[in-house]
Amino acid sequence: MSSSVEEKQPIETGESFMPDSPKTAGTDAMKADDEPIDPKAERKLLWKLDLVIYPIFFVIYMMSFLDRINISNAKIQGMDEDLGLNEGNRFAVALFVYYISYILLEIPSNMIIKKVRPSLYLSALMFVWGIMNMCMGFVHSYGALVALRFLLGVFEAGVLPGIIYVTSMYYKRHEFQRRMSFFFCSTVVAGAFGGLLAFAIAKMGGTAGLAAWRWIFIIEGAATSAIAIVAAFVVIDWPEQTRYLNAEEKDLLRRRMATDVGDSCRMDTLNKFSWGLIWPDYKIWLGALIYMGVSVPGLSGTFFLPTILLEFGWQAQEAQVRTIPVYAFAAGCMIIGAWASDKTKNRSGFILTGTAMVTIGYAMLLSQEGKSRAYKFGAVFPVFGGAYMVTPMALGWLQNNLSGHWKRSFGASTQITIGNIAGIIGANLFPPTDAPAYVMGYGTALGFMWLGAGCVALMAVLMWRENRKRAAGERDDRLSLPEEDLNNMGDSHPSFRYTL
Repeated sequence: MSSSVEEKQPIETGESFMPDSPKTAGTDAMKADDEPIDPKAERKLLWKLDLVIYPIFFVIYMMSFLDRINISNAKIQGMDEDLGLNEGNRFAVALFVYYISYILLEIPSNMIIKKVRPSLYLSALMFVWGIMNMCMGFVHSYGALVALRFLLGVFEAGVLPGIIYVTSMYYKRHEFQRRMSFFFCSTVVAGAFGGLLAFAIAKMGGTAGLAAWRWIFIIEGAATSAIAIVAAFVVIDWPEQTRYLNAEEKDLLRRRMATDVGDSCRMDTLNKFSWGLIWPDYKIWLGALIYMGVSVPGLSGTFFLPTILLEFGWQAQEAQVRTIPVYAFAAGCMIIGAWASDKTKNRSGFILTGTAMVTIGYAMLLSQEGKSRAYKFGAVFPVFGGAYMVTPMALGWLQNNLSGHWKRSFGASTQITIGNIAGIIGANLFPPTDAPAYVMGYGTALGFMWLGAGCVALMAVLMWRENRKRAAGERDDRLSLPEEDLNNMGDSHPSFRYTL
């Protein structure tokens, strides 16, 4: 469900643009704001922004995800034997310790990036986490591996919220879903590329006296740090700082963002009144549970896909290669789903469709006894396709239904922080003792997917009911509030309509 009001709310996860905003501009600038925006100039600006912003962010997050999950590729190349990862739950601990620091530092990181140049901040984080990843190739004890995984989480924590924050300053809300899904394709590219790289790097086993699994960390970490140096000169900064736009383009950006912000649905002041609207908002907490629920199948699958394929009967290098078509299928589902979702202006229906795909896949895996390897391999595709299609959609849907700077900032940070608990859950779903059937892992992941779907249904029903009440004028009593509060209500304003 959509409305003209609903389509006039940008994703505001940061401070409002701009030294020459309508509040501070002169009379001439205010007159210029009343002039219609040239569609041709606007399309040209969007093309330029897309080419400048997303390619480098795609690569940065791809390397972030690759360096996060390459431990799963290294595990089946001998790391488990060298470091004793098969003892008890050691591998699971090495996986989820990353998420402890990652979860704790996401919100503080976004507080820092507000005060500095994103190009320098994000590239510095990238350079250091690349070094951390390289160091994993030289560890000789399990304790050292765990410590480095914790530090990896420290320096990767600011990447996703930082990128969402920066990009939100350049695009209107209804322009964001396709771009977000394209951006999240970096995760499936990382998964597929990681398998291909691991297959190639495995041939280096013994070079310089180092095992193949060590070279996976060393080469991929070095590549990350090298790209970080380039990123320092390429990543876009805040709109008022960027060197990519001339004065005319900056003014056009300011004007189009200003037309996208309805004054009646703002929340630019953080006070007792606005906190009273933020904390109790069911959409933020349901959105966080949705993101956590739908992320468990994808993250657990990413961590353990090479191991699962190994259990299907392939050798290590064969298993690495066969991760590639799985991730390619997931990327296709992600792109097609995003296009169709934007076309129909609907999110909840597509998340439920993804849930159905995941359910089919896990049902096949839970009944795999006596089935062929082709049957088992085929079951993996709907799990990954459905899970990866809905992950960026869960993020976009919440942002679609929050309005105002502070509401969206708090909502985005809370959703990502709580949602990443899925990494801790997913890391513990496939212990070696459950091989080869992994009934507990598949069943638990499916249960969390249904948890997310249940929250989707509840949130859609509640927003549908609220839209009906607002259309019937049952919230118009809020219009009698003091002007200071009326202009600081965000999506609680009676004129706002929710997107289902």
